[in-house]
Amino acid sequence: MPFKCLGGARIQKKNVRGTSHIAPINYESSSLPPPLINGGQWESLPHELLLDIIKRVEAGGSSWPARQDVVACAAVCRLWRDTMKQVVKTPEQCGLITFPISLKQPGPRGEPMQCFIRRDRAASTYRLYLGLSPALAGDLSKLLLAAKKVRKATGTEFLISLAADDFSRATNTYVGKLSSNFLGTKFVIYDDQPHYDPLNQKFGSTNITCGVVSPMVKSKVVNISYELNFLRTKGPRRMHCTMNTIPSTAIQKDGTAPTPPTFADEEFSHFPIPNTNEEPLILKNKAPRWHEQLQCWCLNFKGRVTVASVKNFQLAVDPEQSDQSMEQQDDVILQFGKIGKDIFTMDYCYPLSTFQAFAICLSSFDTKPACE
Repeated sequence: MPFKCLGGARIQKKNVRGTSHIAPINYESSSLPPPLINGGQWESLPHELLLDIIKRVEAGGSSWPARQDVVACAAVCRLWRDTMKQVVKTPEQCGLITFPISLKQPGPRGEPMQCFIRRDRAASTYRLYLGLSPALAGDLSKLLLAAKKVRKATGTEFLISLAADDFSRATNTYVGKLSSNFLGTKFVIYDDQPHYDPLNQKFGSTNITCGVVSPMVKSKVVNISYELNFLRTKGPRRMHCTMNTIPSTAIQKDGTAPTPPTFADEEFSHFPIPNTNEEPLILKNKAPRWHEQLQCWCLNFKGRVTVASVKNFQLAVDPEQSDQSMEQQDDVILQFGKIGKDIFTMDYCYPLSTFQAFAICLSSFDTKPACE
């Protein structure tokens, strides 16, 4: 019984700093604020006038590449950055990606964030772009993240970076990795940024206390497992994701998911951290249905997936954790599927972040001889 799932660039340079990826400097990984331009006369603007300017710039930059003007305004001086905090919202609140840290904040509630992944088989790289598809986005496709596949004797690693061609762990564009076991049945997503310390009010690659420097500890943010299927008698792949940093209460009506602050000097009280005593959120892939006429397994991707592939999947909350209605339980949090040769769509929403969603999708690219 064959398994198939069927579904229903470059930015022109402006007069601002930056390349096609989101801000090459990883400001959020440092306890220091981003370098500011000497304010001078810009700091003397009346607050009301400056707030109006920032609001106009933010409203006019609802998509990339125009949104890079918002990033540029945050680097003018401290006054401009403080004003920017009042205007720019998180992806969960506004549905827009602005700063590098936005890639690790929960996605929007309701309408999903629509992206696509381009695979380069020769270079073993995967690039995540913001947009509906390459055909619609064209040269204005916004590069969000990139990953490089590295095979090892004990498994496979996907190194994830903000830059398209730099995957060194020593650079400030490196954001994390996905690691697998030898069989390709178990994966772990590591966030290179440690959990925010509310006592010290800062992020950082090192923690300095009383003159002692302790090394950075990587965070295991997601555990992914694929059910064994040696004899291919269980049908399509079965995926199980344990979101270690997202509590199961996050999906409730008034629930919240941990959200790192946009700026390193913001107070953490506005951004809750996970309670280690709470049960982590569990996501499972939706089971496809066998179509007798087509003789394949089918899922309703609502037109976002057009090519049958063993990699196609949809993730929803484990029904055992949800107290919602059956219709709400079927809400898709992450879907991934093929639309052309080496082109795949990725749509995700709250409580997943871009980084988490991308890393989960990368696990589908790895070879799984024991699962299919």
